Amino acid sequence: MPEGDTVHRQCRLLHDALAAAVVSSIDLRVPSAATADLTGWSVREVLARGKHLLLRFDPPSGQASEALTLHNHLMMDGIWHIDGDPLRSRDTSAGPRAGHTARIVLHADHADGRSVRAVGYDVKQVRLLPTTTEGELLGHLGPDLLDPHWSEAHRARAIENLASQPTRPLGLALLDQRRLAGIGNIYRSELCFLQRLHPATPVSAVGDLAAVVDLARRLLLLNRDRQVRVTTGGMLGRDGDLWVYDRAGRQCRRCRTRIVRGELTEPELESTEPRVIFICPRCQGGG
Repeated sequence: MPEGDTVHRQCRLLHDALAAAVVSSIDLRVPSAATADLTGWSVREVLARGKHLLLRFDPPSGQASEALTLHNHLMMDGIWHIDGDPLRSRDTSAGPRAGHTARIVLHADHADGRSVRAVGYDVKQVRLLPTTTEGELLGHLGPDLLDPHWSEAHRARAIENLASQPTRPLGLALLDQRRLAGIGNIYRSELCFLQRLHPATPVSAVGDLAAVVDLARRLLLLNRDRQVRVTTGGMLGRDGDLWVYDRAGRQCRRCRTRIVRGELTEPELESTEPRVIFICPRCQGGG
């Protein structure tokens, strides 16, 4: 599943391409919205909420309709293309997609004559809803680490949310978008390594949850505009973008111990699938 920085980057590029454009046609290839017609509506903005993408539309002038939001989620394989170009370039799955995987096909025209074609391939959870009801859909999310209006109140709530489950492994709590939104498996692995914590460490045993939240936000902010994600500071060359994620069997960049790939399962939920973790046994202890 894409990390929050990938989602925010796609939303920013979609916003740059579509904001203020008027819809000339839209094809929503999901049963719940297949008959929707937004022709003549204008794109107000495109923004992210955690890992969710929101395209907000205003009705034509003089039409007594409320603003609408087109919600979608990238999940594992989703990606948007603008005029045929993918909005992330490093992912090997970002190239051409089969036409039958398109779930949203949007054509829009700008006042200066420019036309834009935006296609969402393999996007999930496609819903068209009144903008005023977004909270009902996304109100369960914790503070978005890339919220442009991030404040001390957001920070305090994220820390409180994590602390509210003291026996839960930190590595699972960080992935829970209800606690704080935006962290995926890459950042979870990198955060735990940088904090010298095994992902199985109970939240109650983490000495400084504020430092974890602060570092998570800093890493996402630093990578928000990058096509190549970096957590090492970029000092280790092309092969040195990440500390531990997807580096099983290779030497730890800090102590040269072999990185280990493991799994982490919710201790109280037997039916859940285990999540992959990458750790340095020496730098992060035994959990």
